[in-house]
Amino acid sequence: MLRYPRRKSRQVIVGGIPIGGGAPISVQTMTKTKTADIEATVAQIKRCQEVGADIVRVTVNDREAASAISEIVRRVDIPIVADIHFNHIYALASIEAGVAKVRINPGNIGSKERIKEVIEAAKKRKIPIRIGVNSGSLEKDLLEKFGYPTAEALYESAMRHIKYCTELGFEDIVISVKSTNVPLMIEAYRYIAEATDFPLHLGVTEAGREKVGTIKSAVGIGTLLAEGIGDTIRVSLTAEPEKEVEVGKEILRTLGLAQRTVELISCPTCGRLDVDLFKITEELEKKLQNLRKPVKVAVLGCSVNGPGEAREADIGIAAGKGVGILFVNGEIIRKVKEEEIVDAVYQAVMEFEPKRKH
Repeated sequence: MLRYPRRKSRQVIVGGIPIGGGAPISVQTMTKTKTADIEATVAQIKRCQEVGADIVRVTVNDREAASAISEIVRRVDIPIVADIHFNHIYALASIEAGVAKVRINPGNIGSKERIKEVIEAAKKRKIPIRIGVNSGSLEKDLLEKFGYPTAEALYESAMRHIKYCTELGFEDIVISVKSTNVPLMIEAYRYIAEATDFPLHLGVTEAGREKVGTIKSAVGIGTLLAEGIGDTIRVSLTAEPEKEVEVGKEILRTLGLAQRTVELISCPTCGRLDVDLFKITEELEKKLQNLRKPVKVAVLGCSVNGPGEAREADIGIAAGKGVGILFVNGEIIRKVKEEEIVDAVYQAVMEFEPKRKH
């Protein structure tokens, strides 16, 4: 259990997915295709959905993308968010096309009148808007005031636009204050979390390639989630969007915040290993990754910690010398050959029922 209770936030609905208000924390990603390429974009969205994405964001950055978004929305059954920069006309076109949410960047969307048009259109369609503040595109007056992007500057930008939305009677909003600087990002979100009850979209923007970006995102997003802050997350990696989803889901699993997913744990291996644990865990990960079932699976490769940790999991394997002992609900079920471990564990997961406490 986390040390901090979850921050109480109001709830918005994104195409049937609740964000905030105590709802499960959703995982988002963003397509990397040219949006005008409808076939490639739809295919990528469906792959993201297969690995567990709850919401997918798509850039609408030119006329061709704006023309394509309606067909994309029609051909997928996952909420689509339109990502808008610079030209509010594309936001209006996306709303008309039926997107589930619009993300606008206050630092580059333009005048208040343009933002008002987007707000009124979203209000009419009853869809939320994410106010997406980014340290790389803050308003000029805030940069002049603070000298460079600071947590206070991100906070002030977000609060400025929250105020504008609420003055227009629009409160169906989600807030993000992202930065590539992890401590800065954490501080900015803490400010927003304390000052408002709007749901928060967490992320470390432009985190980098898979290895470094995963670490930065885990630290930044994970720190805030551990403090009870955050209602939806997006991991930003220079990698395929499916990988972003996988990392996001793993962050939630690590903190015990994932809903209805299989958690796979395994030992780091050492010289005591007598089975091919690398192959076994890789195959299990692939077979189990899309199962929506709250089961903890442990696969251990030696006799030192293996039996104890396998017994503590819902389903466990303690392996050695070409065989594995299968545990279910802490009890030994049977011995299986090394080549049968993956299928035996998968079958056990599919048939698993928690042990009833008396």
